Amino acid sequence: MLLALVSGFGLSQAFRTVTAIMATGLRAEFGLSAQALGVFAGAFAFAFGSMQLFMGVGIDLYGVRRTLLVAFPFTIAGALLSALAPSYGGVLLGQVLIGVGCAPAFLVCTVFIARYFPASRFAMVSGVALGVGGLGMLFTGTPLAWLVQQSSWRMGFSVLAGLAALAWLLIFWKVHEPAQADHGTQPRESVGSAVRGFGALFLLPHTAGIMLLGLMTYASFLTLRGLWLGPLLIERHGYSLVASGNVAMLSSLVSLFTPAFFGRIDPGPARRRRWLVGFTVLVAGLFTAIGLLHAEWLDVGGAIAVGLLSGYMVLQYSDVRSAYPAAMTGRAMAVFTMALFLGVALMQWVTGLAASLAAARGADPYVAVMLTIAGMLAVGAIAFKCLPAPAPAH
Repeated sequence: MLLALVSGFGLSQAFRTVTAIMATGLRAEFGLSAQALGVFAGAFAFAFGSMQLFMGVGIDLYGVRRTLLVAFPFTIAGALLSALAPSYGGVLLGQVLIGVGCAPAFLVCTVFIARYFPASRFAMVSGVALGVGGLGMLFTGTPLAWLVQQSSWRMGFSVLAGLAALAWLLIFWKVHEPAQADHGTQPRESVGSAVRGFGALFLLPHTAGIMLLGLMTYASFLTLRGLWLGPLLIERHGYSLVASGNVAMLSSLVSLFTPAFFGRIDPGPARRRRWLVGFTVLVAGLFTAIGLLHAEWLDVGGAIAVGLLSGYMVLQYSDVRSAYPAAMTGRAMAVFTMALFLGVALMQWVTGLAASLAAARGADPYVAVMLTIAGMLAVGAIAFKCLPAPAPAH
């Protein structure tokens, strides 16, 4: 059942990283600026992130299976609309529909793992699920680059629509709510009280630091891998679309294995927060180097290193799990996932703006992009370090 759920997550991983490969074709057909490209990439993440709260309520009230089966057809419709879109507005609406449809894709996996696996295995199983789901990103490396180069970006969306339909059928066939998910004679919670339960999370003093770091970490990896990596290598170093796809695929490939590795070496609640700050600062340093040094080996190696280090972000899920009582786990995961993807939308939009402003002033847009990402990571790390931490578990 978990593997069937992960197939939906894999498709959402593919959709959220298509822009790096589609960017050149979209720019050519619709005459898009860097800012418009940032808005296009951010539209998926904004729709995905803003729906997390509703998906969390849906999962709490109606279960994992029903929530995913109702939402996921929006993904198929959005991909088909994108494939046929006559204008930039059409592909933008397609991205929003895809984002809404994919919104529960990873949340159902984390809630499923939190409910049906022991707490001691949560970080490791989440890491494995993240890694397997990340196979979707491999498709948006070399294979999608080849497909787009042979035909067009529209064909890319058509193929993804077909794969999304297959994933929906697999989930419909294989996934059912395990017996222990039914709470027996307990009355079902109302939608109003479920929403108030989310409000209670924001009243806890340690929520702010956790969410501010969440806004920046995954966003940094996805903004590079899903938006700027292709244009950076093509424009700075003259790479072909397939060559840039190869680098994107390598970055994705290494990112598949490291979440499970970091989940296995999770140092526990006492030291985990220090690790999170340290790795965030290290990744910020990498982005600064990519921005300033203009070396081809560093741009390629740095992108792969960011993929390698991105695995530490799975520790944030363990941090969230240990920071809230069991009754709040589903909601805490939903709010945290919302922060992750609103962060992606924010960072993709802000970096698009930075690139456009730099280009208008005759400066290198990619220096502006990379330094913006590094600065946002630093802000997240400072907030996480300086704002109140959760009380240690007794």
